[in-house]
Amino acid sequence: MSNEKSRFVSKIAIFTALIAVLDALIIPQLSSGVWFGLVYLIVPITGILLGPRMGFISTFIGVFVGHIISPRGLEEFLFTLGAPIGALMSSYLYQKVWIPLFGFFTFSLVTYFLTPITQVLPFWGMWDVYIAYFLLLLVIGIIHLRSKWWENNWVRYSLSAFVGLESDVLFRIFLFIPLGTYQSIYGLPEEILASIWVAGALITPIKVGVSTLLTTFIGPRLDVLR
Repeated sequence: MSNEKSRFVSKIAIFTALIAVLDALIIPQLSSGVWFGLVYLIVPITGILLGPRMGFISTFIGVFVGHIISPRGLEEFLFTLGAPIGALMSSYLYQKVWIPLFGFFTFSLVTYFLTPITQVLPFWGMWDVYIAYFLLLLVIGIIHLRSKWWENNWVRYSLSAFVGLESDVLFRIFLFIPLGTYQSIYGLPEEILASIWVAGALITPIKVGVSTLLTTFIGPRLDVLR
């Protein structure tokens, strides 16, 4: 195996191990919102530095192992795809591959609003997702205009991280509401579901913001690993 391949394999192993550890770290005071563990901290940078394919695979394996180390119910394994999708979408946007993101966001939002139960949920409850969709459309325009603004690594890392993390959030929402797991698996009545929506709208964006800031700060410094 060449030195370059060995280095790449080592990098994948390191990120997979970090994801497993962070996913397994469930701190009660920080377990509200979309993520139970701390995996959200490293999801975007894993995708950006490893690329779409290996970022997805590394994150999936890491989260799967993390869920085994810290069990949180078999039903939660359904939601393990959220973090790998977040890594995948962060990588796609960083590489200016916007079509999968546009299709994913548009389809997920349309199916969400076509689901009857959303009529009793506060519209503002997904305000961070709406911002991510708006920023995605903005980035698409910038890419088409071939603006040098997108070549700024700090901007590129921050927006890729934010939109990627919100892709993770939106995937979990898609499983929860349009696919109906809130009822078929969790058996939640409407009033409890509405309160969960309010709590998630307050807590999840804070976690997204922390991860985005972390990725923006350390991402360009680790750019040599790409």
